Amino acid sequence: MSEAAHTVSGMKARRNPDSTVEAPVGVPTWTRVIGVFDLETTGIDVAQDRIVSAHVGLLDASGAAILARDWLADPGIEIPVAATAVHGISTEQARAIGAPASDVVEQISDTLRSLLDAGIPIVAYNAAFDFSLLASEAERHGVPPLHDPSPVIDPLVIDKAYDRFRRGKRTLAVVAEHYAVRLDDAHEASADAVAAGRIAQALAARFAGLMPPRAEELHTRQIAWARAQAASLTEYFIRIGRLDPENRLDGSWPVR
Repeated sequence: MSEAAHTVSGMKARRNPDSTVEAPVGVPTWTRVIGVFDLETTGIDVAQDRIVSAHVGLLDASGAAILARDWLADPGIEIPVAATAVHGISTEQARAIGAPASDVVEQISDTLRSLLDAGIPIVAYNAAFDFSLLASEAERHGVPPLHDPSPVIDPLVIDKAYDRFRRGKRTLAVVAEHYAVRLDDAHEASADAVAAGRIAQALAARFAGLMPPRAEELHTRQIAWARAQAASLTEYFIRIGRLDPENRLDGSWPVR
């Protein structure tokens, strides 16, 4: 097992942790080992909603899970029926077996920080949602937040940048199907996190000749791409009457 993997306390091996699978020739080397991260929550308001479940894991170059850690939290508030319909976790279940939210937020933050400190990029689909909500929860519970997490890899931002004019939705399920990535149990934190990581690896293979070889450079480019994508979507929403002209979507990334 790598020294980096040893730094992540509480993560459990999913398969042979001494895998020596290498990234294909020409594919950015950051794909050899990636972190994956996903939250399931009480809603979509990053400032007000709460974490219900979470997954942080490591994938090797083949997309196989090496290490993983899962959490179920008692968010301290009612989980709306609409949210339960998405991820399947009820208020009663969370209260009965979920850990205190403050402990979960601290442990997630510490685990992600350990991976980033080890130079391992973190993949999160629509990363600005997960990292922003985690930051709000950290502030709420007095937990040191992740300051400017980097490098982060966001398959949603990258897919929009490199295949800008493809029609159709860009949900995780749709994009997974487009890149032939299997997604079982959608809206379950570990399944979504692993699928996002494999999509990132598929994107790296598909656009290897265009993509920066270093995760840090790709992170920097995504900041500009996310801002431009938000500006473009803002203009579209204004044009169809969904957004008032004086309003703007926040294109900050990976934390709003």
